[in-house]
Amino acid sequence: MLKTLPLEKPSPDFEAFRKVMSGEKKAQRVHFAELGVDEEVMWAITERFLQEKWIPEKELLDNFSNPKAVEQYINQRVRFFYRMGYDFVPDGFGLAYFLKCCPKPRKAEDTAILSRGTRSWAEEGTGLISSWEDFERFPWNDIEPSEAEIEEYYAAMAANLPDGMKVAIVHSLYEQVMEIILGYEGLFFLMADNPPLVKEVINRWGGMIYNFYQKTVSLEIVGAIFHADDFGYKTSLIVSPEFLRQHIFPWLKKYASLAHTQGKMFWLHSCGNLSKIMDELIEDVKIDAFHSFQDEIIPVAEFKKRYGDKIGILGGVDMDKLCRLESTELRLYVRSILQECMPYRYALGSGNSIANYIPLENYLAMLEEGLNWFDKQ
Repeated sequence: MLKTLPLEKPSPDFEAFRKVMSGEKKAQRVHFAELGVDEEVMWAITERFLQEKWIPEKELLDNFSNPKAVEQYINQRVRFFYRMGYDFVPDGFGLAYFLKCCPKPRKAEDTAILSRGTRSWAEEGTGLISSWEDFERFPWNDIEPSEAEIEEYYAAMAANLPDGMKVAIVHSLYEQVMEIILGYEGLFFLMADNPPLVKEVINRWGGMIYNFYQKTVSLEIVGAIFHADDFGYKTSLIVSPEFLRQHIFPWLKKYASLAHTQGKMFWLHSCGNLSKIMDELIEDVKIDAFHSFQDEIIPVAEFKKRYGDKIGILGGVDMDKLCRLESTELRLYVRSILQECMPYRYALGSGNSIANYIPLENYLAMLEEGLNWFDKQ
């Protein structure tokens, strides 16, 4: 199955990646991009193919006050992305801190190929805040890392990051308000019953994210903000464009401006049909690249034709195909994407993330097609 991966001598080059994404240069190789890879996938590849022990991340996160645990957590994640040929490590330290402090997931048995035992998903009903009293009681001061924690974490990241690699810092605004803080139904009812509370929650959380980005985006090891917010579903947006324009886009513009002021890129991940707002995201918010594609909504090659002269395109290999196609058929599908999207402003990856229900051989086949693509031209 494995001919070229994991790489023995990777040569990460984030600066080349940035220039390809910005349209400054033609790609000399196929660059890779993912918002995230499930721990189970990293674990399996690390132990099966690198012959190195993987320490469960829960074990390390539960002991995060110990500098050695921080170092081990970072080292094994960085090593995975390095050996798999990536130019950057997606890092959700700030978001992970929030999720650890404020969990309210629904849980069920995880039936994935690389099962984690239980699987969680978003709160569909009422979230952690449904009234002004809840807002006042909410542990706002406990859900963001301290200056010392940020400094320690990213110092350890810098010490473990190979030459040429950068970090893409990941955080989320609207998605966490909808899925955890207010809940789906909670948000929708409060939009009608208590708009000031919705506004205050979004602004409080949005400001905390801004503070986190402000503390991290100026670091030399950071190459981009990879902001993650799911605005839609298969046929439309979850809330109206007007709501997003009023409450969410002002914050996205601040995040993008913050990145650009530091000479860094601002990438956006969002699932769903964003046709009603894509032009605004490009022209007004000023995203530099977009991620998350589903063939049922718009195939990545079609998106590239529409917007590829304006922004970079990250990923695009449909998750359903990545899960279900046999390896030979998948390889042909990936080659067709590369044929349409290379060599300008494109990086190969999944349409969403490398989930633990994707067959390992399919994930690796996708990457191998990227590694071999230029040799076949």
